[in-house]
Parts: sequence; structure tokens; C-alpha cells
Amino acid sequence: MQRQKQLTEWLSSLYPNQPFNLTPASADASFRRYFRATFADGSTKVLMDAPPQHEDCKPFLHVGKLFEAVGAHVPHVYAQDLAQGFLLLSDLGNTTYLQALHEGNAQALYGAATDALIKIQLASQPNELPPYDEALLRRELNLFPEWYIAKHLGVTLTVKQQAKLEEVFARLIANNLGQPCVYVHRDYHSRNLMVTVDNNPGVIDFQDAVYGPITYDLASLFKDAYVKWEEPQIIDWLIRYWQKARKAGLPVREDFGDFYRDYELMGAQRHIKVLGIFARLYHRDGKDGYLKDMPLVMEYLHKACERYIDLKPLLNILLELNAQAGKA
Repeated sequence: MQRQKQLTEWLSSLYPNQPFNLTPASADASFRRYFRATFADGSTKVLMDAPPQHEDCKPFLHVGKLFEAVGAHVPHVYAQDLAQGFLLLSDLGNTTYLQALHEGNAQALYGAATDALIKIQLASQPNELPPYDEALLRRELNLFPEWYIAKHLGVTLTVKQQAKLEEVFARLIANNLGQPCVYVHRDYHSRNLMVTVDNNPGVIDFQDAVYGPITYDLASLFKDAYVKWEEPQIIDWLIRYWQKARKAGLPVREDFGDFYRDYELMGAQRHIKVLGIFARLYHRDGKDGYLKDMPLVMEYLHKACERYIDLKPLLNILLELNAQAGKA
């Protein structure tokens, strides 16, 4: 309540003599919280509360500026107080893609999402954002054995299993690092895209953006942990993106088959990481809301492992883990 009181006082200092009502807007998997300020005339703004001892607002401000400059619809920053960890932002509304998506509008919404993504990717420059390098890819992959296998399943891998897992990790990293690089949002999915009347979609939660593999955000978007589409439909949307990206001059693979393989292997890296993160959110942070999303993430990973010989050792490990869990 102390933070909320400070936030209210800060907003009052920016808008003296303008009464407002403050209500919770949302929270995410970090320490950040969001509040919606509704003024007497009905207009609204969003306040981000990011306690400085836990969260650094500077990456959010930097990435937001880069994305906004090329016409992506990100929250506009009206005011900031970095010492307190407060930002005053434009309001992108309440409706996420996750809430709005259905068979009838999916084509239009995903078309808009890939258009926005292409705008962001076209602006890419090296050295503006941290690189999605081997160290980061490996750190993410290691969340899987540490949090999903050891903590969540309570299993200790054999020496042979560890060696096979490392073999697959090395192959994934080699593929990921071999892909053309662009700006990567890193969580470009249905919970972080807002349906907006103008310049749809609104894009949020981009503070962890990096410079890395071009297929990453597509894997986030179409192999979404929170919504499932049939594979033929996803391939159709991917082809549409690939055609638009080629026309725009983005460095996608010339052959769609090669591009699709890159997308699949990038998706495998992401899903290995996500399983580790969801397990960590539960076991370390006491957040159980993501446990229900694990089966879909595991389904994506299984399918990729069944399809690609490079991932076969991981498939065997997953099957062994499943068998061990069944006996437990």
C-alpha cells in the first residue's frame, strides 16, 4: 500500500487539481505492477510501478523508443521518475489478443501482428540491444534441467542423459546463432499484444528485447503457450509472413523449408526455456498459474523432437522422464 500511496502522490503532482481514480490494471511474472488512472473527463493513463531495487526501467524506455520511432504501437511515455520506479504511459486498453482471438478474426489479427513485427525487424541495428548470444541461449536452456527436471519432476539425469541433453543443446545453439539477426521482442505472443482501434496491435512487455534470430518472435507468436492453432493454419500464416518479409527486404532464408526448420528449432529452444521458467515461477516464486500451460508447451516440444533427427536424443529423454514420472 505504501508504493500505491507514493504512486498516487506522484501522479497528483503531475496533474494538480485534476481528480483521478486509480485501479489495478494488471501484474506480470516480475515485480512490475500496473494501475489505470481514470480522470474526471473519462480519459485514462496507465502507471507502471517497478520497484527500483527489483526492476530497471531503462531497458523498457530504450526499447520503447526504438519501437515507437518506427511506428510500432507501444505505450507512449508521458512522464518518468526512475528514482522511485514510476512511469506514466498511454493506455492501450484492456483487450489482449488472447481474449479476442477466434476463428473469424485470427487471420486479420495475426496479419496485423506480423506487419508490426516486420516494422520492428526492419529497424534492426547491431549494438542497440543486447545480443542473443551463446551465453544467453545456454543460460535459458539450463533452466530446463535445473527447474523442470530436477525441481519439478524431482528427477536426477543419468550421466548418459546429461551428455545427450548437452548434445541437443549444442545443436540448437548452433542453429540459433546461425540465423539472420533482427530485433527480438522475446515474448511476442497473445498476452502481450493488445487489440487497439488504431494501429493494431498495441505491443507491451518488450523490456527484455535483444538482437537475435529472426524466427524467435514468430515461434513465440504461433507456438503460443496460451493458445493453440492447427499446424496447417500456422504454416499458412508463416508463409504469409515469409512472403511479406522477403518483399520488405528482411534477411529471411530464400527457401521456405529452410526458414521453417529454423523456426522449428528456435521454437524448441524457447519451449525448453519456457518449461524451466514455468517450473521456476511455481517452485521459487509460488506462482502456480502457469502450471496449466505446461502441457501445450510440452506438446510443441514433443512434435518438434519427433520431426527432426537433431532433436531425437531429447525425445528419448522426454519419453524416459515421462515413464519415470508414471512410476512415481
